[in-house]
Amino acid sequence: MNESVAEPEVDVSVVIPAKNERDNLPLLLDEIAEALKELRFEAIVVDDGSTDDSLEVLQRYGSRNPFLRVIHHQKSGGQSCSVRTGLLHARGRFIGTIDGDGQNNPIYFRQMLAVMEQGGERVGLAAGQRLGRKASFFKRYASKGANKLRGAILKDNTRDSGCGLKLLRRDVFLRLPYFDSWHRFLPALVLREGYEVVHVDVVDRERAHGVSKYGIFDRALVGVLDLFGVWWLRRRRKVIPEVVIMNRADASSMAEEQ
Repeated sequence: MNESVAEPEVDVSVVIPAKNERDNLPLLLDEIAEALKELRFEAIVVDDGSTDDSLEVLQRYGSRNPFLRVIHHQKSGGQSCSVRTGLLHARGRFIGTIDGDGQNNPIYFRQMLAVMEQGGERVGLAAGQRLGRKASFFKRYASKGANKLRGAILKDNTRDSGCGLKLLRRDVFLRLPYFDSWHRFLPALVLREGYEVVHVDVVDRERAHGVSKYGIFDRALVGVLDLFGVWWLRRRRKVIPEVVIMNRADASSMAEEQ
């Protein structure tokens, strides 16, 4: 007789998309472990086709820290693709996302979890809003303009949708449509499903090692097209029904009649 082994219960899964971040990841993982040490947690690094020795670094780290799970993309699929891969493999009731460059401090997950639990099931997402962003003038200027345009069109009441530090309910994530650059529109997509979004101010940090993998102009046109795509999706969701769960006997009867 084969006995299935139950997977351990997990409170929070932290998904980390990363490409060529071999020097930043061990430091970030140590911070995540410290921030969530009082919870049942896991960290999932999605290595997005790195060309450095990130995989070797992660394997050595994982041999000493069983909370780490490593997923590898043979070919780079981009940040949204990496986030989604991690989310699909996550086991936690809450799922956090954080960039692999170490510019966000995972200590804010504690505050995010607190405000989500305080808000109850109606809150689907806690989104970080960066303060004192550590980026070039042109990158900050472009980001500010993009956020202003997005807010005017989508009405998502989010000052900084590009912050990688977020916490959402796993069941809410499973309802969301996916497309490239999807991670930048999470507040609007969560609102589309009828949930509330709360915001937490987070202090941005300098990158300790390496350089940014994302430029200013290489995503500008695609971002505008995605923006109007999300606007269309929100307009097409006219009614969010209140779902009433019936007892098992009634549900079975309905299924037989259909």
